[in-house]
Amino acid sequence: MELLSLSAVELGAAIRAGRATAPEAMEAVLCRIEEKEDALHCYITIDKEKALERAGEVQRRIQAGELTGPLAGVPVAVKDNLCTAGMRTTCASRMLGNFVPTYTAEALRNLERAGAVVIGKTNMDEFAMGSTTETSAYGATRNPRNTEHVPGGSSGGSAAAVAAGECFFALGSDTGGSIRQPASHCGVVGMKPTYGTVSRFGLVAYGSSLDQIGPLGRTVEDCAAALEILAGAEPRAAQGEAASRDMSGEGGGSPEGIVPDRRDSTYLYRKDTDFTSALKKDVAGMRIGIPRDYFGPGLSEDVRHSVMAAAELLRGKGALVEEFDLSLVEYAIPAYYTIAAAEASSNLERFDGIKYGYRTNDAQELHRMYKQTRSEGFGPEVKRRIMLGSFVLSAGYYDAYYLKALRVKAMIKKAFDRAYARYDCILGPVAPTTAPRLGESLDDPLKMYLGDIYTVSVNLAGLPAISVPCGEDGNGLPIGLQLIGDCFQEKKILRAAYSYEQFRKDGQG
Repeated sequence: MELLSLSAVELGAAIRAGRATAPEAMEAVLCRIEEKEDALHCYITIDKEKALERAGEVQRRIQAGELTGPLAGVPVAVKDNLCTAGMRTTCASRMLGNFVPTYTAEALRNLERAGAVVIGKTNMDEFAMGSTTETSAYGATRNPRNTEHVPGGSSGGSAAAVAAGECFFALGSDTGGSIRQPASHCGVVGMKPTYGTVSRFGLVAYGSSLDQIGPLGRTVEDCAAALEILAGAEPRAAQGEAASRDMSGEGGGSPEGIVPDRRDSTYLYRKDTDFTSALKKDVAGMRIGIPRDYFGPGLSEDVRHSVMAAAELLRGKGALVEEFDLSLVEYAIPAYYTIAAAEASSNLERFDGIKYGYRTNDAQELHRMYKQTRSEGFGPEVKRRIMLGSFVLSAGYYDAYYLKALRVKAMIKKAFDRAYARYDCILGPVAPTTAPRLGESLDDPLKMYLGDIYTVSVNLAGLPAISVPCGEDGNGLPIGLQLIGDCFQEKKILRAAYSYEQFRKDGQG
């Protein structure tokens, strides 16, 4: 059995059945990393010894019957903006080059409790600011399908690692498309859940009202299984050490005796997280809307053809597919970058050379130390967004730009609400083109921002969305199909995505 050919869920089943072991799976992944990593640069940090040790521990617990979940023993890669106790968390920035957290992000803790085994931390755009994984202080990641092209971003390292077999599934974060776009460019599945579904505790913030952690995998089933674990609240007794430590003694009164993670005020405990139950090969009667606004000038013909072919396939299987006017699409990019930059400016204020992270060695005076530390520690793209954010929050421009962007954000949410009164989900492209060549986007940052046209509205409205491979362009580069659902309706888009994936696998698309 070739382990690296298995999906994450298939590997988990093989380990539970005794046909494979967690250490064998980890050895296979580490061998693939050694073979491919010099060419792709998917990872920033890998701890081989700890990964193998943890795999052995998990295997013993599986054999003892303590771990029975679908991803127990499965190697996972983690985007380097999720805190990991005892392992560097750099956010691909010089500013955090020596930062080793004392705690682990809640989402990752949920995976570890379920038996997933961390391989290491994946490369990304610096502080998640970018769409190509080229703004990393540790060098660019390359697309496994063609190393002359970018993998997308900012979760490009995670997407490329999944596509290259350097992990079985991965965690990313999505602020304006940073899971879905690299998933599309690398030919894997990537899912952004409804805002608040996964705890952001331990995620280094970029845009706090937009950020959401989500999975990338080889199949829709992988992402559904991972999301079930990520969304689950930690089972804590109303009394006891864990409740006392994490919840300041607060305990009972919650549904089913489970206390949600109140360290993230935006996290919402959801009872219904059985996402794998939605994986049915059936779209009969589903109402799917296609925004006409998504198919105007700027969309490549290859992408248009692949996405519309996917829509026709779903229509042929019984879905009710029709076009409609979503409106406000042209305002999504300016509203998103205004809000995201403003929040980034605020969030990155903490990196001053005093508390932790990089500090310049040259300055002898406090204010010069602040200035030089931030000048040397941050890269050009991060500086650009901090300056933009500081500008739109300044006294003379707050009302003219920031407040106006917030009003547009509310209008975009209302436009989606009107759409979901008629449709179960919305279908469209993930990106206007396939993966650009290395260096092209950095030469024209505005063009890079415009490439987020189909993804940022989802974050502004707090909606769930998934990217599924739907074809290739003339050069063999992957194209992704995006399915967008209403808030807390992940099951609908998972059903549509899984059905399409299975129809396509059957040779029907």
